[in-house]
Amino acid sequence: MASFLRYWLPLLIWMAVIFSASADAQSTQRTSRFLEPFLRWAWPEISAEGIEAVRWVVRKSAHVLEYAILAWLWWRALRRPVRGDARPWSWRVAGTALLAAVLYAATDEWHQSFVPNRSGAGLDVLIDTVGGVVGLTVVWWFQGRRR
Repeated sequence: MASFLRYWLPLLIWMAVIFSASADAQSTQRTSRFLEPFLRWAWPEISAEGIEAVRWVVRKSAHVLEYAILAWLWWRALRRPVRGDARPWSWRVAGTALLAAVLYAATDEWHQSFVPNRSGAGLDVLIDTVGGVVGLTVVWWFQGRRR
């Protein structure tokens, strides 16, 4: 039970967070209510195209971050690292973690295709995959620095 609480529960909670972010409340129309007023306050002469570009970058950066965290949590649940862990890097574990994150990204986009004001996009799965690779690269880098 302790292993589940330590390694698997954070992963499941994060997957629930991602799933909830796929709801209509997180759609472009809803999140723009906050970003656009802030941008107009910070940069009054910003154009509609500029707002759209910033909004796109912010939303896609969020995809990268959330899937970097997801891939790390998958790696952590599969690897179950402990303090002073001397095991070498496992490409098999990293590949499994990345595959799990990519499959979740695909199912998340499929889920979004059924949500009003949302749409599923293959480009987002690709961006999520990049996020997973970034997350695992950071883990790999930190693992190498500990040795």
